[in-house]
Amino acid sequence: MLQLCYNGVRGILPLHFRSIPLLYSTSTSATIEAAHFTVDYLVKSLGFTTEEAISTSTKVSRLKSHEKSNSVIKFFQQGGLDRTQIKRIICLFPKLLTTDVDKTLKPKIRVFQALGLSGSELVDVIASNPSIITRGLYTHTLPSIDFLKSILGTDENVISAIRRSNWLLSSNITKKMQPNVALLRKYGISNDRIQKFIVQNPRYLLHNPKWLEESLVRVEEILKIPRESAMFMYGVDVMASLRQKTLESKFEIFKRYGWSDEDVLTMARRLPHCLKLSEAKIKNGLNFFMNELGYESAYVASRPKLLMHSMEKRILPRNAVLRVLKEKKMIKNRVLYTVVSLNESRFFREFVLPCKDKLPRLYEAYINNKMDYI
Repeated sequence: MLQLCYNGVRGILPLHFRSIPLLYSTSTSATIEAAHFTVDYLVKSLGFTTEEAISTSTKVSRLKSHEKSNSVIKFFQQGGLDRTQIKRIICLFPKLLTTDVDKTLKPKIRVFQALGLSGSELVDVIASNPSIITRGLYTHTLPSIDFLKSILGTDENVISAIRRSNWLLSSNITKKMQPNVALLRKYGISNDRIQKFIVQNPRYLLHNPKWLEESLVRVEEILKIPRESAMFMYGVDVMASLRQKTLESKFEIFKRYGWSDEDVLTMARRLPHCLKLSEAKIKNGLNFFMNELGYESAYVASRPKLLMHSMEKRILPRNAVLRVLKEKKMIKNRVLYTVVSLNESRFFREFVLPCKDKLPRLYEAYINNKMDYI
């Protein structure tokens, strides 16, 4: 059995180092010592488990000293990252431990921080593609940010887009996004609407322009939403995210509940995102509003927000409150659609709080989320 010197003692290689590749030569002892140095450093400085440290150590040049790695860790700490966040980054991109802080890390991180990214958000951006830190500042990062600013107008919008898609800056934004922006302008989409669409759905504008154009065409031809409508770009989001087979399946659900084609199109023109709801949620909503409450399809189609609200958290509790108040003749001429459209604080103030003394059981049931007992 191979005898090696470990921590100054000649003996058998410890079990947790046997997975480290060995060079069976006169340099084997030095190789193991360097590997141990790296593993030991990761365990003590960032809280790696031995197994994590061994795995990570195979992806980075053996550390000959702590100086550069300490500088990297200290730099991240000064930037507001905690030990866990730093560990996450190093796990994904171990080579950062050998990166020059002044030449590589500082300029890049400062660009991100200047935009407003810090803490966990900065970690998420780096973690989405850690190599972004080491890519060319002047050849990639700054041109990408400058292009986003030219389209989105403000740093706040740029940050919002990055938050939506942490990997955004790892793409060749200028090359991929520019033809798609030109396509939207060709379709008569205003800059304001383009900005809003990119902030909410940046990934769609990194696809091939032909793919995006197919989605634009489908919005007009299938959903019958005119491009000048405020809902047109929401329709693009729907068409870009749903396969034709999935869309047809959802259309069929509505038709099984007695909806006409025009009913479905009315709903889509008013609120396209209803088509992104899960089939289970659509069925649950239609069953309640049409089968239990007796609403007509045309009524629900013209008030599609009814389908968007949470059945358990909003629709059912508020419907129960409304029903009891009507039975007690404490209110009249208030319809469910109006009531569920109120924000929570206003609903509570107008409908629940007055019950505290007059209907304490209803009040307690609502605040304790036990409306099923009413």
